Amino acid sequence: MPKRAVWLMLAVAIVLSLVLVSPYLSLDVADSRLDVGGGPHYGVLIGHIFTAAVALVLGPLQFLAPVRARRRLHRAIGRVYLLAGVVPSAVTAIPVAVWSGRVLTQVGLSVAAVLWLVTAARAYRAARRRDFVAHREWMMRNYALTFLAVTARVVVPVILLVLVLVASGSVDRAAFGETVESLIPVGQNLGWLINLAIAERLIRRSRRAAQVPAY
Repeated sequence: MPKRAVWLMLAVAIVLSLVLVSPYLSLDVADSRLDVGGGPHYGVLIGHIFTAAVALVLGPLQFLAPVRARRRLHRAIGRVYLLAGVVPSAVTAIPVAVWSGRVLTQVGLSVAAVLWLVTAARAYRAARRRDFVAHREWMMRNYALTFLAVTARVVVPVILLVLVLVASGSVDRAAFGETVESLIPVGQNLGWLINLAIAERLIRRSRRAAQVPAY
């Protein structure tokens, strides 16, 4: 993965994590951006958001050459990324998706959460076998799913912009809010699909580069 891309992902991850976490630092359900009610629902949402932020920020560090060169540091960050980030965030993502009440969100994010856990398990198993090429590839797929938090928030505005351009600027303001709400599940699902497609493209490019003989 290009070094500049990794640093850009890290910068974006830090900024977005601060934005995502800030409304929940007070632990006041009234500040929640999602209507999940109080009690256990709010607790699960808090757990999901904070652990997702951990995964989002720590993920890019694993692709930096200086970190990979220091094996103990690489392993330590990787364990925190998985155990304090991916696993709890993926597990809590499923009830959060179910509580959304939107079928597309329920199905799409649940599938993404399962794939998040599966790719994490495959990456861990590859590392245990010392198959570091496979480990890196599975980690790329895994972080592609982690980065859904970013991509989904980009896709929806892009779709809205296209709709506005197609409508030649004549947008019904009364229906605009409803349109945004209806596009959120679309953005969520397109987000992880786009990310996985990009990850696979990078993986295939890396495989081709490795097959080119050095002269």
